[in-house]
Amino acid sequence: MSNGSSITYFLLLPFADTRELQLWHFWLFLGISLAALLGNGLIITTTACDQHLHTPMYFFLLNLSLLDVGCISTTVPKSMANSLWNTRAISYLGCAAQVFLFIFFSSAEFYLLTVMSYDRYVAICKPLHYGTLLSSRACVLMAAAAWGTGFLYALLHTANTFSLPLCQGSAVEQFFCEIPQILKLSCLDSYLREVGIIGFSAFLFFVCFVFIVGSYVQLFRAVLRIPSEQGRHKAFSTCFPHLAIVSLFVSTAAFAHLKPPSISSPSMDLVVAVLYSVVPPAVNPLIYSLRNQELRDAVMKVVTGCISSAVHCVLSFAKGSQCRS
Repeated sequence: MSNGSSITYFLLLPFADTRELQLWHFWLFLGISLAALLGNGLIITTTACDQHLHTPMYFFLLNLSLLDVGCISTTVPKSMANSLWNTRAISYLGCAAQVFLFIFFSSAEFYLLTVMSYDRYVAICKPLHYGTLLSSRACVLMAAAAWGTGFLYALLHTANTFSLPLCQGSAVEQFFCEIPQILKLSCLDSYLREVGIIGFSAFLFFVCFVFIVGSYVQLFRAVLRIPSEQGRHKAFSTCFPHLAIVSLFVSTAAFAHLKPPSISSPSMDLVVAVLYSVVPPAVNPLIYSLRNQELRDAVMKVVTGCISSAVHCVLSFAKGSQCRS
């Protein structure tokens, strides 16, 4: 193939060759995606409906859940459909859309995690200025900046990647369209054009990572100066979920893109890609609910209310009367 315009579809890497394993992959991904949608959906519904959770921390958590839903909905459904229908194909436009959406959601999530580290820093290190530094307007602007930066970043990467001529066929060695795998299909002389953007991206993410680390260094120093053990425990409890999510997100993504070539193989790349693209959106709601009693209570209140309403409607229907919530 001489250039990208002659390619109408790409071939994704299958998880298995046998029909039985393909179906196992379908059901496994179905379970993971349903768990991610349910967990993040509960957080979105709870934080939106419960007035007690209308605070900066939960506002950012709502945005994080929206990004997680978008991230897992970008890659998993197509992989499930390919396993179910025993195919590998994805259209050229579908691949471009997948690249754009995945980079958009994942990069916006990292920028949002950077903003959330600032939220935790202000809450613990500057509690008297919390309402001023993180007013409703400031929170909306910071969240919008994370979404907008992710959009522009994804647009730049996608436009540059799919403008490169492709000379190495159309087989993508990954279960979704991933930029490093698509670059392997490009002509050698055009590959360097993307290297500059990758270098800029690495610098940008490094700055965000340093900001997160610096925030937590200052935060832990402030927590250790709290005289009471109960106060230190409460402060750590509010920081642990965010720190755990940052660690999971950064460690899996860094290993996926920085692992040495000596241990790289199609099967290893497949497993690592699942770890950084599928697992975090599914476990993030669990991480946040494990150490957050306020969120757990609010979720249980919403679930109990929904169950009570459903039971009331069923009983009303059985009695022949109209169901009213």
